[in-house]
Amino acid sequence: MHSHIQFITTPTGDTPGTALVLFFQNKRYIVGNVHEGLQRTTIERSVRLSKISDVFLTGRTEWKNTGGLIGMILTLADVTISAAASAAELAEKKKEKEQQSNSMLDGDMQHKNEKDPSLKSRDSSSVQPTKPQLVLHGGENLLHTIATTRRFVFRKGLPISVDEFTEKTVTDQWEPTWTDENIRVWALSIKPRCAETFSSSPRPQQNRKRSLDHFINGTTPTSAVSNDESSKPDSLFPPEDQSQQIRRAVVSEMFDSSWRFDALVETPLLEVLPPTVAFVRNAVTNKLERYEGPMPGSKEPVPDIKVLVRTPWPAALVDSLPPTKPSKTSMSYIIRNHRQRGKFLALKAKALKVKPGPLFRELTLGKPVQSSDGKTVFPEDVLGEGKEGGGVAVIDLPSKQYVQDLVERPEWRAPEVMAGVGAMIWILGPGVGEDETLVKFMNEFESMKHIASSQDYCPDYLSQDSAASSAIRLHLIDPVRYPVPIHNNVGLPQIGQRNLVRLSQRNLIVAKRGTSIQLEPELKIQEEKAVPHLNTALVMKDIPKPALDLAKVARRNIASPAVQKELANQNLPSPDAEIVFLGTGSALPSKYRNVSATLLRVPGSGSYLLDCGENTLGQLRRVYTPLELTSVLQDLKLIWISHLHADHHLGITSVIKAWYEAVYGNNLEPVSPLQEPSLTSADLDHADILRTEKRLFVASDSSMIKWLSEYSSVEPFGYHKVVPLSVYSAKPNRNPPIPTHFSWSGAPLSFDTPDTILQHATGLTDLAAVSVAHCWGAKAVSLTFPTGFKFSYSGDCRPCPSFCEIGKDSTVLVHEATFDDELKGDAVAKKHCTTSEALAVGWKMGAKRTLLTHFSQRYQKIPTMGIINDIRTREDKGTTTEPGKSIVIEGEEPTQEPLDDMDVDDSEAAEIVAGKKPSSSSSDGHDDHSQGAIGNPKVVKFSAFDNGIDRERAGNMKVGVAFDYMRVKVREIAELEYFTPALVSLFNSEEGREVVGGEGESESESEEKGKERGGDGEMGEEKGGGKEKRNNNKAKKQVLK
Repeated sequence: MHSHIQFITTPTGDTPGTALVLFFQNKRYIVGNVHEGLQRTTIERSVRLSKISDVFLTGRTEWKNTGGLIGMILTLADVTISAAASAAELAEKKKEKEQQSNSMLDGDMQHKNEKDPSLKSRDSSSVQPTKPQLVLHGGENLLHTIATTRRFVFRKGLPISVDEFTEKTVTDQWEPTWTDENIRVWALSIKPRCAETFSSSPRPQQNRKRSLDHFINGTTPTSAVSNDESSKPDSLFPPEDQSQQIRRAVVSEMFDSSWRFDALVETPLLEVLPPTVAFVRNAVTNKLERYEGPMPGSKEPVPDIKVLVRTPWPAALVDSLPPTKPSKTSMSYIIRNHRQRGKFLALKAKALKVKPGPLFRELTLGKPVQSSDGKTVFPEDVLGEGKEGGGVAVIDLPSKQYVQDLVERPEWRAPEVMAGVGAMIWILGPGVGEDETLVKFMNEFESMKHIASSQDYCPDYLSQDSAASSAIRLHLIDPVRYPVPIHNNVGLPQIGQRNLVRLSQRNLIVAKRGTSIQLEPELKIQEEKAVPHLNTALVMKDIPKPALDLAKVARRNIASPAVQKELANQNLPSPDAEIVFLGTGSALPSKYRNVSATLLRVPGSGSYLLDCGENTLGQLRRVYTPLELTSVLQDLKLIWISHLHADHHLGITSVIKAWYEAVYGNNLEPVSPLQEPSLTSADLDHADILRTEKRLFVASDSSMIKWLSEYSSVEPFGYHKVVPLSVYSAKPNRNPPIPTHFSWSGAPLSFDTPDTILQHATGLTDLAAVSVAHCWGAKAVSLTFPTGFKFSYSGDCRPCPSFCEIGKDSTVLVHEATFDDELKGDAVAKKHCTTSEALAVGWKMGAKRTLLTHFSQRYQKIPTMGIINDIRTREDKGTTTEPGKSIVIEGEEPTQEPLDDMDVDDSEAAEIVAGKKPSSSSSDGHDDHSQGAIGNPKVVKFSAFDNGIDRERAGNMKVGVAFDYMRVKVREIAELEYFTPALVSLFNSEEGREVVGGEGESESESEEKGKERGGDGEMGEEKGGGKEKRNNNKAKKQVLK
């Protein structure tokens, strides 16, 4: 039985941890850190996720080690759901085939079957496939971490089981902590010495049992309980076990729920909390209609009637989780294969009078048999000497404080545990490798191989080869806008780490991505499988000459007197403001585009981050040197999160922590409730805090704020220095208009009053936000600065008239353009925009500059750019769009148009109308049960060139397409269009666009289309079929260079 464990990542700027994959023929195991950027790396290195069954998380339970877990779970769930659907389809076809075969049997055979039931063919429908499951193994607070994401993570079909190791489950006994058919695992819970150890045992909470009962029974939880009831002893669970029961129930409902979106529950209107959408049934037509009357909280009397409302998924019923505290425990593991049996001795078996055939097989399977003379023959009687299964120890030491507890573990001296272990993999924090006690310990095991992975020993190479190669080629086309990603293939230790005394252990090997340790049939270190660093010099030589020639033409045209005069007379406010695109893809990371994040830097005001998808900090580290990044973070004033889909915010924790360390230093420790000022107290002086302290504003829907607050109990990441602003959307089309307003821990804030402390602290004169059609809580925003510079950002949405209103006369609009115009139906179904729709929004609001981003990952390298030039050409000729075609702008307040008695959200309705089967995994998690209306929303139609748009302003709007790592100043946006021919030539020369799976497409679907995400096995091994290409939106099979 062959098995090996392989390094997928080592610490770099954009892969901040160490991850390994343990390969067996039947399944895979992730071991190490599931850090931000890991999923993207597995795509880059062609490591399929579909066979992952277990994840063993090392180190402490903190975002540095778990930041990529949620995104990976969502992808695995989608893969599993798609694979299950395919398996069900195959089973159905097999059943039909068997039925057809049975129907062709002659009468005699059927008569024989009736006489002998054992001859009947088994009905395949009676065989239920085993439901796949993902098991997460780790330290304290892992379950709590997953449960905090319940407001924005929801999947069906992949049960998640969390195996959380605590002091009670990790003992000094020699029996393995966990085992399956392939491996045995001993979990090592390591604690620091000479430092305060924080227990994660939750504090008792009076109403905890009542909350659990409410959750299990599916009723709404209450915030208080009577003194009599709270004083009763809990006979079911001790407090910590009871708290874990709540967390497990939450996680179960997040991933294995029977909840249905199309289920309505009858509820008294007086109990419906706004903004829940209520429905009533028309007495005449018997159809559902949206209730339009007074709601609780309004000034008008509320009728005493019953209405129908959607129920949230059960996990959303839990308003808050049981409390917890940060845990300092660091997890390590000893992993061994099962003992390998010896060779079967056939001659010896025959001598013992065992008949060859099935009995031989029984013996090889470890089962005793009866010989021909009636004696029992045991497997050990006929098997040669076996051997212990090969194994490794994976040890994660965040700091020197963990060394002493590690070396004193009794497992290291126990043959029952260590037999067969031939290598130790060391995941080390800064400076740990020079610890004398650790070096002495390693020398005691000099017969073993030692492999170290650390920022001290592994260089900051370019881990995302495809994205880096693309950026380097773009740099050769336009060096002003496209920097070469920051990296260093040789410098050690990495920048920011102090110089160290190198490890003196003789058998030490420095970890490299791709390095493998073969466990069976014999233990062997396979350094030859290491993946070489990207050769940037070769990439630079590999750019086609026609593209370079067109780039020279572009630079020559820009330098011409006529263009220079035009650029000098742009008359734009804050012309040196810079937009930095850190992630321009949608849904999930790909080889060439990371998920959403855009940095805005405005001289004299500050820096502003618009959305913060997974690994945004890693992208920043590729754009800026460490000193530059510190300056950017110190200047960061606000993070805006447009909505709660995972691809827009899973990087925020890392960025907040980096901001805190840049501003306050690397001294984060848990803040106890007694130390932290009460932000809900009536006498809290917000103005005084903002005058005396440097704070980071985080503005988003209240659900986002609740998640950050809840997760802050797992680890200190600087949340106590954040100003969490819950944003309440403006209603610009009301009479009178309702402005955007904010809440900071219940206290109202606004930009309405001139010279407020809010304006001073943020560097803004106004922040206006409106609700948009995408998901629950989705918002678009416009930021206005003292210079008159106005920056508008769409987030994800359909075209929105209210956004056009608040963004009127924007200097720069950054708008999503997920799909090209040929996929308008997909855009409507998934509540995104096409290229033309995004441009129409810019023209409608009179934006001077528009930059397009958030492209479907089906457009791996470059989106459709022809539409931009095509529309501009038609506009120059004074023509309109195609006859009968107009751009649709969706309003923020949809009306009722039910599909008979069906109660589905807008995207599912669109799929049903299109004749498609609705998918429960078309987005990365519904937020707050998506209480939207049924049917088609109220719309305003206009042509891109009708009288509602000023022709002169439309003609002057400059348009650009965003790429990851692109840095463009406001005054430079007009130059981008000159490079369009060179960019098109560059990517056309690479024979079209690579399709690794479009938005909403699962990995298994991609595999069916050619296994674009790579082979089933080691890194870089592509056993699957070729790679599908797209050129002019027609799938063509081509060969990549």
